[in-house]
Amino acid sequence: MMHIETMGEGPDLVLLHGWAMHGGIFAPLTRALRERFRLHVVDLPGHGFSRDDDLTLDPQTCANALLATLPRAIWIGWSFGGLVALNAALAQPDAVRGLAMIATSPRFVAAPDWPHAVPIEVFTQFDTGLRGDYRATIERFLALEAMGSDHARAELRELQAQVFARGEPALAALEQGLHILETADLRARIAELDVPNLWIGGRRDRLVPAAAMRWAAQRNPHGRFVEISSGHAPFVSHAADVASAIVEFSGTIPV
Repeated sequence: MMHIETMGEGPDLVLLHGWAMHGGIFAPLTRALRERFRLHVVDLPGHGFSRDDDLTLDPQTCANALLATLPRAIWIGWSFGGLVALNAALAQPDAVRGLAMIATSPRFVAAPDWPHAVPIEVFTQFDTGLRGDYRATIERFLALEAMGSDHARAELRELQAQVFARGEPALAALEQGLHILETADLRARIAELDVPNLWIGGRRDRLVPAAAMRWAAQRNPHGRFVEISSGHAPFVSHAADVASAIVEFSGTIPV
């Protein structure tokens, strides 16, 4: 069973982390939100305190398992976690009050009809690196996440401090997660979203261009886009701005 840490009081928020990380990475954001919300911070299978959870990392499977456990809530997904949140909202919109998508995308790999992403070679290199020295590969991934931020060095130090704070992620989950990031394509389903959805993009994000989130927000009548002057982890470098956007977004959603 996935590890879920619950804290705070108020409307329910679910927080879903990115590839190779765990729920602890949200510490700057949870400090800013826990006075207003009841937070459910998830460690996805193979990551953090869920390292030994044998559930597949498939986003739909993870979404179904969490939907069966958690109360009706706003779901916040960062990067890979956004795929889980998106699947949850598409599968059971009555259980998801809204989506707040942080530096995430319906498709993470570039294509002739999709320039708002990185080339497939980026993920291929990470995949190859995992089989050689996966710790060094994760370090390179963290450097890419921090690149472009106004506070890149401080952000990288924070990511490095957090990444193994709950133990090392399972290699099988890392490999599966990369494959999912390489192949996922939910662009055609964005228009189907029947819940309010907020897309928070980092202006200097080198992994998931803000244009991907602007595109998604424009494809759905319930969508809204906010851009923050950050890299791929805006809740680390600009926690107050991200928290403010989430608080404002929550206030627009009927209970």
